[in-house]
This record gives sequence, C-alpha cells and structure tokens, in this order.
Amino acid sequence: MENTTVVRVEAFDTATKKLGRWTEANRFEVRARRGYAVLDLRALPEGDVEVRVDAERSTLRLLLPDNAVVDQWGLRVTGRGGVKDRERPATTGGFTVKLVGEIRHGEIRVTRGGVATLTTMFSREFVEDVRRAHREGGVPTVHDPRPVG
Repeated sequence: MENTTVVRVEAFDTATKKLGRWTEANRFEVRARRGYAVLDLRALPEGDVEVRVDAERSTLRLLLPDNAVVDQWGLRVTGRGGVKDRERPATTGGFTVKLVGEIRHGEIRVTRGGVATLTTMFSREFVEDVRRAHREGGVPTVHDPRPVG
C-alpha cells in the first residue's frame, strides 16, 4: 500500500533540516526562496518517491541510500545551477526519487551512503539526538534512520 501523504517543507530565507526518521510519506513539496533545505530520505521504504520543487536562489540537499536513482526528467532548471549528483549508482535499484517542478538560480545536491551519514553527524540535530538518547537510555537515530531489526 502506497502512502499518499504530501509533506510540505518551506525554506524562506532560512535553513530547514529534516533528519532521521521524520516521515513515512513518499511525496514532498519543497518551496524555497534564498534558503537551504535538507531532506533525509534514507529511512523510507524502497519504492518511488516524488519531490516537487519550487525554489529560487536556494539549495536543496537530498540524503539518499546508496541504491537510489534520481530521475530529473520533470525538473526545469533556469539560470545557473542544476542537479549535482556525483555518486550515481551503477545499477538501477528499487528506490527512485523523481524530481519535478522548477528551480531558478539554485541547485539540488544529492548525497548518498557514508557522506550522507557524515552530513547528519556534523549537525546540531545529531548532537540533540545523542543527548536525548542518553537521557532516555535509548539509541540515537539521526545518523542511521533505518529501523532496527
């Protein structure tokens, strides 16, 4: 059964980070103006994910699992910038991220695997998660959001 919930993320003149296990949705709408947004999609179950982008002079960073394929056919890029995806997987997996919408004078940076983990570990949210886990006697989840088991 596919989750049809749409999660909206806004970054207007600010930085917005959604790290760890923050959603089960597979559809996202990102609107940004002179902002920075990070979406951690590593914990999502395998399947198709759609990210609808409306951004101007902004950066969107996608943290993905190693086997994720980024489909940018439906994304319009105007001005400078574009999609920076240096670690494209060699094979097509079951995890596809479809980018649609428009980005003007901005970029989308795709980060996978260990680099994505390091990106989360060098964040304020990771430090807060470790402190919470220590207080509650649990385990931090921001650096590795996959379910335990």
